[in-house]
Amino acid sequence: MATVLPDGPEIARLEVPEGAGWCMLWRHSVQGFEVQDCYENRAGHMVLTRSHQPDFAAGLGHIDGRGIQTSDGAGGYWIEAIDEPVPGDAYVLRPGTMKVDHRLSAASGEVSLSARAAHERVLISLED
Repeated sequence: MATVLPDGPEIARLEVPEGAGWCMLWRHSVQGFEVQDCYENRAGHMVLTRSHQPDFAAGLGHIDGRGIQTSDGAGGYWIEAIDEPVPGDAYVLRPGTMKVDHRLSAASGEVSLSARAAHERVLISLED
């Protein structure tokens, strides 16, 4: 998985072999708790598999028909079985400041996109 700025320089690369997963982590801008959106490399395609949300705060929540909401046992919830392919196996994100701290996390490591490119247009893509 690679992360690049609009003019081309790569700012992060994490190894995500087929069948493995990774998560985009960030702190909710109002409540400050960590939110997770988790993806999997399925036969070379980026698939959103699940999301963890510790609260029903602004901008968060489950959409009927999109995954299954289950308790996390600590007052929050997981949305499991989303299984939503990401068009083009890539998406654009503008990482927030370090207060929000958008991070990519995989078995191969963790990198803060906020530390490297806060407020910049960043392309997150799954590559061979």
